[in-house]
Amino acid sequence: MTKPIDLYFWPTPNGWKASIVLEELALPYTVHLINIGAGDQFKPDFLKISPNNRMPAIVDHDGPDDAPISIFESGAILQYLARKTGKLYGDTARDQINVDQWLMWQMGGLGPMAGQAHHFLKYAPAMDPPNDLPYAKDRYRNETARLYGVLDRQLANHEYVAGDFYSIADISIWGWASLWEGQQQTLDDKPHMARWLEKVSARPGVLRGRALAAEKRGDFRKDSAAQNVLFKK
Repeated sequence: MTKPIDLYFWPTPNGWKASIVLEELALPYTVHLINIGAGDQFKPDFLKISPNNRMPAIVDHDGPDDAPISIFESGAILQYLARKTGKLYGDTARDQINVDQWLMWQMGGLGPMAGQAHHFLKYAPAMDPPNDLPYAKDRYRNETARLYGVLDRQLANHEYVAGDFYSIADISIWGWASLWEGQQQTLDDKPHMARWLEKVSARPGVLRGRALAAEKRGDFRKDSAAQNVLFKK
């Protein structure tokens, strides 16, 4: 009997990508919580799996050639599991190209920009001493808004991000997009994004993946020790 996939996880937008895809694909997995506020991501055993000291990461004991494989980087995890199962990647080569384009868009654009928006709008002003930087706040708020405009225009012509099929592109984008309020964004001028968010948020696999260890999700604005680990290492 194949062993469950080991999931190294903390409830963040990047962590949700891995938990949601495992739930959507109905793959058995065992959770190993990586408390990023406590510095678990720097422990030697975890670095053997994820050398960039970031979660999520997985170990699939039924990897290529029937040998175990460890995978870090959320986008790589999504691609690996979609290819392994033949699901959530569309049906044609063109579908897969579209999925990859939007997956790269999220990893290279939306994730970093929305992440910086969260940092400079929420966390930096609460640090000791405070770092309330108007230029940085405007820069990342505005770039995140531009990217959501791109997403809304894509969704004006398609049910889902890469076409009329649900895919790992939707999973990769959803976690960050679902936090639009904390990025000081509006959906008033993005009806297609709003429709997509509502539809994806209602999926049972998304609900289960989002609920994983949800009680552990905290507010680092109130935790100076966690700030030192997350922002100063």
